[in-house]
Amino acid sequence: MKNLEKKIEELAAAIEKELIALRRDFHQNPELGFEEIETSRKVAAYLEKLGIEIKTGVGRTGVVGILQGDSPGPVIAFRADMDALPVTEKTGVEYASKIPGKMHACGHDGHTAILLATARVLSQLKSELKGTVKFIFQPAEEGPGGALPMIEDGVLTDPDVDAIFGLHLWPGFKVGEIGVGYGAIMAAPDQFTLKIRGRGGHGSAPHEAVDAITVAAQVINGLQHIISRQIAPTQPVVVTIGTIKGGYRHNIIADEVEMTGTVRTLSPAVRDEVPERMEEIIKGITSGFGADYELEYTKLYPPVINDQKMVDLVKEVANKVLGPDGVKIIKEPSMGGEDFSFYLEKVSGAFFRLGCSSGPETSYPLHHPKFNIDEKALLYGVKLFCNLAFSF
Repeated sequence: MKNLEKKIEELAAAIEKELIALRRDFHQNPELGFEEIETSRKVAAYLEKLGIEIKTGVGRTGVVGILQGDSPGPVIAFRADMDALPVTEKTGVEYASKIPGKMHACGHDGHTAILLATARVLSQLKSELKGTVKFIFQPAEEGPGGALPMIEDGVLTDPDVDAIFGLHLWPGFKVGEIGVGYGAIMAAPDQFTLKIRGRGGHGSAPHEAVDAITVAAQVINGLQHIISRQIAPTQPVVVTIGTIKGGYRHNIIADEVEMTGTVRTLSPAVRDEVPERMEEIIKGITSGFGADYELEYTKLYPPVINDQKMVDLVKEVANKVLGPDGVKIIKEPSMGGEDFSFYLEKVSGAFFRLGCSSGPETSYPLHHPKFNIDEKALLYGVKLFCNLAFSF
C-alpha cells in the first residue's frame, strides 16, 4: 500500500497545473442549476479521452464516468456538484467569472476539477484497481436539487454502488486540513409559504376588521415556541421567517399577509414533527382572532447523515495523506443543507469538508461574492479521493 500511496502522490503532483487550469476554466464559465450544458460537455470529453465509459444526460445535465479495474471488487462512487450561483463576482482575480450575475461562489468549480483529476490518476492505476469506480458529476445542488433526479435515472445502479463519498471546499479549515463528523453533519433545509387572511378595513376602526398584520405577528412569535417549548432542547431546530409582505397604506388594515421561511432540522423524526406543530399553532392563533390561513410546506433535502464505518475510513486515509494534525472532527453540525443526503439514504458513505483557506483572501464564507480558495487545496482533494478508492 505504501508503494501505491507513493504512485498516487507522484501522479497527482504531475497534473497539479492541469488541475488548477481546469478549476479556473470552470470558474470563468459558471452555469446555474440544470443549465450546465457546456460544463457537462467538457466533463464528458475529458473522461472520454481517459478511456472511461461515460453516460450523459443523467438527471438532465449530469454526467457519470465508470472505471472498471482489472480485478473484480466492490463499487465505490465519488460525487462532484457542477452548478454555480446567481452571484456577481467581486474577487478581482484574473480568472474571475466572465458571465455577469453568475459565479462559482461555493467551490463547485473546484469539486468538478478535483473529481476529473481523480479520474485521470485512477485511470493510470487501473491495473491495480480491484473493483469499479463511479465518478458522479451532478447538476443543481444549489437548487432545485440534482441528486434525486440522478438517483431516479439509476446513478447508483448498473453496477450497484457499495459506498459513496463527497467533499466540500470549506474556508473554515486551512489548506491541508479536513473536517469530518459522525452522524448528522448537515440539516434538512425545508421551506414554507404562509398566507394569513383577515378582513380589511379603515385604520380608524380596527374593531370592524380582522388585522392580518397583527395576527401574523402573533403567529411569528408562536412559531418560536416550537423550538423553546415543544421540541427537546437536545434537538437542534431553526424556524426562520425570511420575508413578510402585507398592507397597502398607513391607514388601511391589511386583509392579507404572506410570509416565507425555512425550517432546519437534523433528526428525521423531528423533521416530520415540526410541520404538524406549525399547523396546530397557526390554526389556533388564526381561528382565535377570526382569521384564516393557507400553509404550503415543502420538504427539500434530508439531513446529511454519515455512516460511522465510512467516517472511520475517511479518518484513516486522511491520517496518511494529511497527518494526524490535519484531521479535525466536526463536533457541531452545520444547519445548512446539502442534497448529497439523498445518496446517503440509499448507500453507506461520508461527506467531509476540505480546507481551502490560507489567509484573508481565501477566508470569505461560502456564497460570498469574494469567495475564493487557495488552489493548493485541490491536490489534497485528489489524493484523498484516490486513496479512498484503494482503501475501500
